[in-house]
Amino acid sequence: MAEENPAIGKSIKTGEFNTNYLEAGEDKGGTPVILMHGSGPGVTAYANWRGIIPILSEHFHVLAPDMVGFGYSDRPEGIEFNCQVWADQTYAFMQAKGIEKAHLVGNSFGGSNAIRLTTDHPEAVERLVLMGSMGVDFPIVEGEGLDTIWGYEPSVENMAQAIRTMAWGDELAQNENLAETRYKASIEPGFHESFSAMFPAPRQRWVQSQITDADKIRGIKQETLVIHGREDQVIPLSTSYALHQMIDRADLQVFAHCGHWVQIEREADFAQSLINFFNRKEVA
Repeated sequence: MAEENPAIGKSIKTGEFNTNYLEAGEDKGGTPVILMHGSGPGVTAYANWRGIIPILSEHFHVLAPDMVGFGYSDRPEGIEFNCQVWADQTYAFMQAKGIEKAHLVGNSFGGSNAIRLTTDHPEAVERLVLMGSMGVDFPIVEGEGLDTIWGYEPSVENMAQAIRTMAWGDELAQNENLAETRYKASIEPGFHESFSAMFPAPRQRWVQSQITDADKIRGIKQETLVIHGREDQVIPLSTSYALHQMIDRADLQVFAHCGHWVQIEREADFAQSLINFFNRKEVA
């Protein structure tokens, strides 16, 4: 019998295509939590959130969709991938699931998509978490950081380098099983073809494509938690400082000895921060 793939969850129609998603804690009630993944090679909602979903689902109804073009959601021919498409997909996902309002947690490019959804449909968002988030301008350095991640070509060695770029220290990069597993995920049928077509060089333009107008960001009224790893080599800490200043009701939390994978490198602390944030009484 073939081994079940934990990244393949349920499927639901979102606009013109189908979205694969994971769901847990359906019996918890309250405001659902939607987890929006980043844009690394071979990424899926499962790869991004597999350690966090079981913890959060003890407290909340948790949903984690694969963005269109990623994971096991559809890869429609001729689609132009951009922030608006991914934000619209998430809103369509909420509508398809009958969710009127949710907490959003956005990681990296998932953060910029969460920002866009919040500014487009503020009535649909209760509280907002931005972790190592895009959404404002920053310079890409050729051959480093995000340029390395978006320029990934499949091999175990290149995946280990991508992990080294994502994480603080070498522990995760030296985990041969992790590099091998993520490499295999990156070469699933259609995965690399769609990934390499999304962010071709020169890549600065794709950073710009994820930006939401500054005045719209300043108009965000939701309580917001901005989280960043101090040693993040992919998205500079300055982006979270900027978002913290722009969003009136934003708190900022910076994790030491931590790179771009806060949800992995500081899993328990990150999960507890979310639990506390979503459960606390509203701050005026």
